[in-house]
Amino acid sequence: MRVFITGASGWIGSAATTALLARGHQVVGTARSDGSAAKLEGLGAQVRRADLDDLDGLRAGALEADAVVHLANKHDFADAAGTNRAERAAVQTFVDALAGTGKPFLLASGLAGYRLGRPVEETDRIDERGPEAMRGGTENLALDAATETGLHAVSLRFAPTVHGAGDHGFVAFLVQAARRAGAALYVGDGANTWSAVHVFDAGDAVARAVERAEGGTAAHVVAEEGIPTREIAEAIGRGLGLPTRSVTPEEAAERLGFIGHVLGMDLRASSAATRRALDWSPTGPTLLEDLATDAYFA
Repeated sequence: MRVFITGASGWIGSAATTALLARGHQVVGTARSDGSAAKLEGLGAQVRRADLDDLDGLRAGALEADAVVHLANKHDFADAAGTNRAERAAVQTFVDALAGTGKPFLLASGLAGYRLGRPVEETDRIDERGPEAMRGGTENLALDAATETGLHAVSLRFAPTVHGAGDHGFVAFLVQAARRAGAALYVGDGANTWSAVHVFDAGDAVARAVERAEGGTAAHVVAEEGIPTREIAEAIGRGLGLPTRSVTPEEAAERLGFIGHVLGMDLRASSAATRRALDWSPTGPTLLEDLATDAYFA
C-alpha cells in the first residue's frame, strides 16, 4: 500500500514509517522543514512538503494514497485552543476526503479524560466532542463518521508514555522537571498508574493497524497496562541521584503546567483486544528498564 503519514519524521512517526517500509509498503510523509525531509528520505520514504495548516496539501496526500495515518499535532500547550482547532480542521479534511473510498484512516488519540476506575478498553468511548474539546474532539469525529458514512476510521490510542532513547515526551519532561526541582515529583501517594509502550513496539502496532484494524474501532498502543507514577518518579530519582517528593495536584499544575494535570491521572488501559486483532506482541524494554539506563539521563 501507499501510506500517507502526517508527522512521519516525529517520534512515533519515524518508528511507524520504518515499520511500514519493512513490511513492504510505500510511505509518503509530511515535512515542514529541510531537516525533516532529509530524515524521511534517509529512512526510505517519499516527502510531501506540508504542515497541519496546509489543508489542500493534506487532502491531496490522502487522495493519492491507499491509507492515511495522522500522527502530527502542534502540541502547543501554551495555545491549547489553537492546537485543538488545527487538529479538528486536519481531521475534518481527511474525513471529508476519504468518505466513501474504503481507505483506512488512522488517527492518533490518547487515554486522558477517562474516569472509569478500571483499565480503559477498546470499546470504551469518551464524551469529548466539538472543536473546543480535548484534541478537538477528533476521535469521536472520525468514529462517528465510521458509523454514519462507513469511513474506515481507526483511533490509535497511545499510552501516555511512548518511551525509548531519544524520547522528548512526558517522561523526558518529568526528568527535566526533576532536575529543576531537585527532586522527582509525583502527586499524592503516587498510586495512580500510567500505561506505557516502547517506541519500536508503537511503530509496529501502527503498521499492523494499517493492514488489519477494522473500521470504527480503537486500537490500544499499550504494552504495559499500568505503572504507579511513584515508581516512575523513583526510577527518575535513581537515574539523577535525586530524592522523590510528593506534591499536591495544585503544586504539580503550578510546576509542570499541562503535564502536571496529567501526572495525577490514572491512565490505565488494556490492549488485549488489540493484540488479538493485530496479532501484535510487544517485545521492547519496559519503561522502568529504559529508566534504568542512561537513555534519559545522559
